[in-house]
Amino acid sequence: MNTVLDNQQKLAQVDKSNMLGDLAKTPDYCRDAIKRAKQVDVPKKVNPKNVIVVGMGGSAIGGELLKCWLQDQLPIPVEVCRDYVLPAYVDGDSLVFVNSYSGNTEETISAFLEAVERKCTVIVITSGGLLEQFCKKLDVPHVIVPSKLQPRVAVPYLFFSLPVLLQKLGLIANIDAELKETIQVIEKVGKANAPDVLTQENTAKQVAQSLLGTVPVVYAYREYLAVANRIKCQFNENSKIPSKFEAFPELNHNETVGYDAPETLTKTFSVLLVRDPHEPVELKNRVDATSKLVFKKADKVLELTAQGTSKLAKMFSVIVVGDYASVYLAILQNKDPSPVQIIDKVKSELAKRSGMKQKFEAKLEKL
Repeated sequence: MNTVLDNQQKLAQVDKSNMLGDLAKTPDYCRDAIKRAKQVDVPKKVNPKNVIVVGMGGSAIGGELLKCWLQDQLPIPVEVCRDYVLPAYVDGDSLVFVNSYSGNTEETISAFLEAVERKCTVIVITSGGLLEQFCKKLDVPHVIVPSKLQPRVAVPYLFFSLPVLLQKLGLIANIDAELKETIQVIEKVGKANAPDVLTQENTAKQVAQSLLGTVPVVYAYREYLAVANRIKCQFNENSKIPSKFEAFPELNHNETVGYDAPETLTKTFSVLLVRDPHEPVELKNRVDATSKLVFKKADKVLELTAQGTSKLAKMFSVIVVGDYASVYLAILQNKDPSPVQIIDKVKSELAKRSGMKQKFEAKLEKL
């Protein structure tokens, strides 16, 4: 077994921006997010017919996690908008959370201005940028979070602010115990997968070793779909490799047929299954049967089993392992996990072409 992941000097040498150090601070980021959100004044009378979370990339994952977590609790729909424009049904009866870590994401700012124009109830979560400036001009409530993090590292701020704000608005209740357990589980799982824990006892390091040289395909169901998406995105951004995710039971109606391809193709994939010790029997049967009959044609089949008691704690227990595994996989390839140069290049090129800042400021003057 490759022992490079147990070499602390090598880890530091490759992980130049100390992504592993940021992951270790995740519990602190969660607590700070809750504290900051509690300090924000929100509208007193809100009875929305839907909740929309606007965001892109790492800023959108918070909304996806919220949607999966609350799908069997909140009697109104939660949707995520990853676009310049809002869906037509979003109006003055909608609650719109606007997530942009940088505060300068052009798709998100465009949707934010549209939400204000449609007289939605709007609350913003950002570290600054144009969004903070616009919030101050328009008197829009906003949570300011620390800057200088990678957006994907800032997910604790972009998620944990949301349930606190929903509780302050009176739309959910009794979440304090679940939030507390979730942070405790994040802390426990983080320590178990930290750099100083040897590979033979470290699940995330073992996953990274197993996935090396393959394309990870993450499969999950229900509340774990956003978790699977998060892990997929971490492999993209941290590990710098292709990855994808799909959902049970839908994948049994299309995806599985793809494994009839020649093994020269299917062996390029490794399957990563998100499992729960208390899976509904109908889903357990599907996952087990599909693994036996279909996924055997992949290079490997691995399982990440959720830990904890509450739904949210279980979700984040898997996220933590995925976060660490993606960084370890980058290091195994001798790649610094932090930089995302192609994203930066695309944003720079778009800024030259679009002139969106001027368009936003012109629209702001009309509101």
